[in-house]
Amino acid sequence: MTDPAKYKEMLARLCSRKIRIMEVCGTHTMAIAKAGIRNLLPDNIKLISGPGCPVCVTDQQDIDRILELSGLEDIIIASYGDMLRVPGSIRGDSLLARKAKGAQVEVVYSPVDAVELALRNKDKRVVFIGVGFETTAPGTASAVLYAEEKGAKNFFLLSLMKRVEPSLRALIARPDFNIDGFLCPGHVATITGANAFRFLPEEYGLPAVVSGFEAEDILLSIYEITRQIAQGEPGIFNEYKRAVTDEGNEAAMETLNRVFEPAEAEWRGLGSIAASGLKLRQEYGRYDIINELTPEELKNVLEKARFNKMSTSETKKCVCGDVICGIINPLRCIMFGKVCTPANPLGPCMVSSEGSCAAAYKYCGVNQII
Repeated sequence: MTDPAKYKEMLARLCSRKIRIMEVCGTHTMAIAKAGIRNLLPDNIKLISGPGCPVCVTDQQDIDRILELSGLEDIIIASYGDMLRVPGSIRGDSLLARKAKGAQVEVVYSPVDAVELALRNKDKRVVFIGVGFETTAPGTASAVLYAEEKGAKNFFLLSLMKRVEPSLRALIARPDFNIDGFLCPGHVATITGANAFRFLPEEYGLPAVVSGFEAEDILLSIYEITRQIAQGEPGIFNEYKRAVTDEGNEAAMETLNRVFEPAEAEWRGLGSIAASGLKLRQEYGRYDIINELTPEELKNVLEKARFNKMSTSETKKCVCGDVICGIINPLRCIMFGKVCTPANPLGPCMVSSEGSCAAAYKYCGVNQII
């Protein structure tokens, strides 16, 4: 289908009821905005961004703890680039700002880079900030195994990694949930497999499509979700078969499960969710930075982070948590494009390259309602 008008007409004929489809992958969020896909849909079909940006779902108290951790003696924070600009509870506070004031903060492109950093700086404690979903968790697990192999005793991990399924179950359980189908994350599914999302149609009667990231992938996936709704046949459809199998990457999952186990985790916007995080198993607990800190260091980190969270700050006006849950459209936020911009963000949704607010600002313009 190359004619946008025909595609829109076809969807309108297929189903006339109002449909709300949620994507739960930050890459989908960016791809949808960049390709202008919302403009190709009839008025009755709306796309809603969900908790698919790993930086964005990181709870504010965890951000504050990371910032205070960076201030400890002999600590080097190793992180992906997006995390450096995420603001703490006090506006203007971030890893980037801390680095400018003398904190040792390094951008790495993989967890293994953080291990190499530790091997080059044996007089420092190198802490990798583990943020991500099942997509990146096997790589982080491999880095822990690599550190063990290389004897990098000064390499540590702060695991803030999340699992997708528990978050979707928590989202569906909310009293304000009003989503009709899910555009499932292709990157996560390459690891977990398409079958990991069977619970959506089988337990909740919600259509689900594992989608690729080209515009054609997303358009076909939207059509399939609409068809399932129109025909009353909710199921799981794997549109991304060129990269995703039903069972996923067994070797990657084996590595992940060897090093990590599910644990309760805090999510921005969703709160505490059982078994939604990943913590190091007991046999690898020595790599957990929380276990390495002295009681005094841990107390200082927690108390300072708690104090910052209680402070009066503009960042408290950030509605990123509501954006993640699909409650508010970024462009409906009164802060969007005014107080909150990519150059001076209030929250992570405007910072991350996968954030809903960043996508809306970059591709939709501050005066266009998507």
